[in-house]
Amino acid sequence: MSDAKSSLSEAGANSSSESRPSNFIRDIVIEDLKAKKYGDAVIQTRFPPEPNGYLHIGHAKSICLNFGLADEFGGKTNLRFDDTNPEKEEQEYVDSILKDVRWVGFEWDGLYYASDYFDQLYEWAVKLINEGKAYVDDLSAEEIRQHRGTLTEPGKESPHRNREPKENLDLFERMRKGEFPDGSRVLRAKIDMASKNLNMRDPVMYRILRAEHHRTGDKWCIYPMYDYAHGQSDSIEHVTHSICTLEFEDHRPLYNWFIQQLGIFPSQQMEFDRLSLTYTLLSKRKLLTLVQEKRVTGWDDPRMPSLSGIRRRGYTPEAIRNFCAAIGVSKTNGTLELAMLEHFVREDLNKRAPRVMAVLRPLKVVIDNYPEGQVEEVEAVNNPEDESAGKRKVPFSKVLYIEQDDFREDPPKQYYRLSPGREVRLRYGYFITAKTVVKNDRGEVVEVHCTYDPATKGVSATYRPKAMVKIFRLKTQASVSISESGKKIESVSAEFIPVSDEEKFRSVLKSAGLNPTQIDFAREKLARTAENEGFIVPLEVKSTIHWVSAAHALDAEVRIYDKLFTKEDPNQVEEGQEFTANLNPNSLEVIAHAKLEPSLANAPIEGRYQFERLGYFCVDPDSKPGRPVFNRTVALKDTWAKIEKKNEKK
Repeated sequence: MSDAKSSLSEAGANSSSESRPSNFIRDIVIEDLKAKKYGDAVIQTRFPPEPNGYLHIGHAKSICLNFGLADEFGGKTNLRFDDTNPEKEEQEYVDSILKDVRWVGFEWDGLYYASDYFDQLYEWAVKLINEGKAYVDDLSAEEIRQHRGTLTEPGKESPHRNREPKENLDLFERMRKGEFPDGSRVLRAKIDMASKNLNMRDPVMYRILRAEHHRTGDKWCIYPMYDYAHGQSDSIEHVTHSICTLEFEDHRPLYNWFIQQLGIFPSQQMEFDRLSLTYTLLSKRKLLTLVQEKRVTGWDDPRMPSLSGIRRRGYTPEAIRNFCAAIGVSKTNGTLELAMLEHFVREDLNKRAPRVMAVLRPLKVVIDNYPEGQVEEVEAVNNPEDESAGKRKVPFSKVLYIEQDDFREDPPKQYYRLSPGREVRLRYGYFITAKTVVKNDRGEVVEVHCTYDPATKGVSATYRPKAMVKIFRLKTQASVSISESGKKIESVSAEFIPVSDEEKFRSVLKSAGLNPTQIDFAREKLARTAENEGFIVPLEVKSTIHWVSAAHALDAEVRIYDKLFTKEDPNQVEEGQEFTANLNPNSLEVIAHAKLEPSLANAPIEGRYQFERLGYFCVDPDSKPGRPVFNRTVALKDTWAKIEKKNEKK
């Protein structure tokens, strides 16, 4: 059993099912269990993908629903491949689906294929023929469409509809033996050509198709249609709740008709809304087109909504499960904001992703007054959301890289990052002040020369102490005071105390009567003390920027991914255009020479990190020793959180 399923089981054991958030499908399951609709049998669900493409985020909703319901109520879930169309099915797709279901976090109780049931399905077809409920039709596919009728007009009976069962049985057996060419004959259910439901107008059950099947080889040259195979496969597996998306709602009467006519286990079909996201296509046929036309690099391209694609991009299975739990299910199709999915990804990565420093578009910074050749290590927090993640050492030296956007020679209003004469804090490092710049022949700044304040190592950006803090002994109240919640703390020492000398600083303030908390406050929050006056002057530094030591930087390729389509609805095109007209030409930007801190040298494939101030990134399988490749998973900006806040105000 997977970790995800174990955790779900544990949750179910510790909380009442009645207290959980519900939906109409869950309510049906609860009522069926109360009424013992299936006796003492446990509920049985299934996830039935067709192996004709890779799974996408829409399938994740169905996976979580089917496996989640069964797990909650102590039932079972099968994974069954509805492999009835050999022309479009491949073992590659089977393998990818197995991998993706496990990655989402679930383990199936039984692994089956519709092709396992081909012999049984054939026998049941023979039964229907013998009972006069199915017949062999010689009409072509086009003629069958013409005879079908419309929503307002009844269909027309085929001239072959009233063949005797004996003749139909002979023709069907000869179809199986391969005596007729592809497409020349079909087996149809004999139901009602005047039905208001077009699916009930003598639907096709079998067609002749000479195609190599990925499991049965060339054993069969006739294959069952999905509508015939699906319900009977459910029945064979004793599926109690067959959960489909809404486009199959009109197929439910046919699903029930086959089960009733055959007198087999009465699986029940239920339908829910399929997932739809802005800027996203969830059609396997159209996604396959993107792959075949090389509009993307493959099914696992990080811009694709396939589960293999979003895994490569850096999404976590926990985020996917949380997203699916939050959106629930309904009886009405709608479209969700892509930002909502990204919100759950960002929320999960914030808890688990280690923080590191990386510079995507490097600008060289030289600290002129920093000792030549000196290298020191600063202590950095791995994850402020997880104390157990610990800390790491990051090398600091005279020459650094910062982001180009973090320096402006002529800063605009409210620009608080580095500029000539302005001071900023280097994350975990020192305060630096920009002095001069070096430009190239095009007049672009390629190097910034700065000075640093040695006493500011690791100090917060709001206040910083002077290199030496003078504490006066006076007969009256101390001239120099440290305020904490309005309370003034008097000093008694008459000497200069280097703040960098932590042991001495603490010793002197302790002798002055300060407790450990007050000493910590003094050391971290003390601002500049005027030399001739006894009051504290706040020194405000409004910006903290990240950096990487140039001598220790790891060269890396970083891929910045954006939406694959430019329109919220990719299918909205001008007349005569294909959906590909809405592809975003800027969906991928490759940064060839980003600079990373050295701790990332051995980052594992699919390792996820937060590049401080930049976003969440994931190690791509294209990485090579000494040359990692990172994919941006999602930016730090949380559009969905802003949308939620805006909606709350309305």
